[in-house]
Amino acid sequence: MSNADIYHEMIIDYSRNPVNYGKLEDHDVTYHDSNPLCGDSIDIDMKIDDNKVSDIKFHGKGCAICMACSSVLTEIAKGKDLDEVKNISKNDVLSELGLENLQAVRIKCALLSLKVLKYALYSYLGKHLEGDQDVDKLKEEAANLY
Repeated sequence: MSNADIYHEMIIDYSRNPVNYGKLEDHDVTYHDSNPLCGDSIDIDMKIDDNKVSDIKFHGKGCAICMACSSVLTEIAKGKDLDEVKNISKNDVLSELGLENLQAVRIKCALLSLKVLKYALYSYLGKHLEGDQDVDKLKEEAANLY
């Protein structure tokens, strides 16, 4: 079995049996976005304790790549401190599933959950900042996300 076959099997398995799928009733932040071109629609709920993602879940619908990447992303983010989560990159998610050379038409499917996670995180951080300098720094970071 080649690496491509292994990754293909992983994508299928994650899409059929997503990890961290569901809703968090007691979340600190939630965010939703969709990709109208292909119909993917993802919500991410996060519980944050002591500046760490103590729990994270996603729900929605999407293609196999979207669901697999959402599962992988939640596995990566769970238990990490917020600075580490801020630094999760598209390559961190794509490389877990062998999708580094994904076609441009499918990249939005693969990265929708990362976009939702980053918006959720920055929304949470924006509500919990204390000074104007912190807000300005956060806005600058957020502007450079994509």
